[in-house]
Amino acid sequence: MYAKDSVKYVNLPYVVKGMDFSFSGLSTAATDALQKHTLEDVCYSLQESAFAMLVEVTERALAHTGKTEVLLGGGVGANMRLREMLDIMCDDRGASFYVPEKRFMGDNGAMIAWLGLLMYKAGDTIEVEDSHVNPNYRPDMVDVTWLKE
Repeated sequence: MYAKDSVKYVNLPYVVKGMDFSFSGLSTAATDALQKHTLEDVCYSLQESAFAMLVEVTERALAHTGKTEVLLGGGVGANMRLREMLDIMCDDRGASFYVPEKRFMGDNGAMIAWLGLLMYKAGDTIEVEDSHVNPNYRPDMVDVTWLKE
């Protein structure tokens, strides 16, 4: 809400490497920026920076895969500014851009839970004490055991 009340950009980190992006430095810098800038300016800048990173990586994905369609999902998809930025990028590239109805743009928690159920049914389980967080784990490293070929 606060981002809509500003158009003054505060310089924040922009971290994109290939198809990877990081919000950790961005979040810290935004918190620090609150000491010198208004909440509205920082929120606007945080939104613009984060969404620009998402749009850049999406555009790169289109270029590398040759795809011509983008489907926005998840809770952040309800944000009109992100929709606008993706729509502009898709229009510039000649790609189609799709956005489900807002009622379908919920948090990804349900999708994660569904995937967990599919993995469980496929026998892909792990004991809690053997699980851990790996910040370097990439989606392309996942063995897809739950899909039938």
